[in-house]
Amino acid sequence: MKTAVYPGTFDPVTYGHLDIIERASKLFDEVVIGVLNNCSKSPLFSVDERVNILKNVTKDIPNVRVEHFEGLSVDFARKCNANVIVRGLRLITDFEYELQMAQTNRKLAPEIDTTFLYTSLPFSYLSSTTVREVAAFGGNIDEFVPAYVAEQIHEKMGSK
Repeated sequence: MKTAVYPGTFDPVTYGHLDIIERASKLFDEVVIGVLNNCSKSPLFSVDERVNILKNVTKDIPNVRVEHFEGLSVDFARKCNANVIVRGLRLITDFEYELQMAQTNRKLAPEIDTTFLYTSLPFSYLSSTTVREVAAFGGNIDEFVPAYVAEQIHEKMGSK
């Protein structure tokens, strides 16, 4: 069985992330979305909220599961018995950082490969940061995130 992990912050999950998740689910027997609890960031949503949001928006993809993790992606991959880490690339500017991480991960865990999937063209400009900024200024985010995610963002930002 080929298992892949797709680690990230997903704050919030966007259509670009979902594009990568759906395509990865067709390439691997199982895809484990790893929601990173990164202490160096101040996310809009807690790790539990991000896990729950991702579970909601991926519930119709049978070979996808969602977990949270801390630490190194390669350690999470080992815990999940995964032999592949999936990373999404939007623009060429992502490549340099992602290649450096892939090479570091390969040094740390030679048994785990990294697979890059380019985000489909309609989502190549999209980032979670952009979604949060547009939402913070009252802009329409319906084309960036699923309705459930937009609802959660508006609810969270309305309470801030």
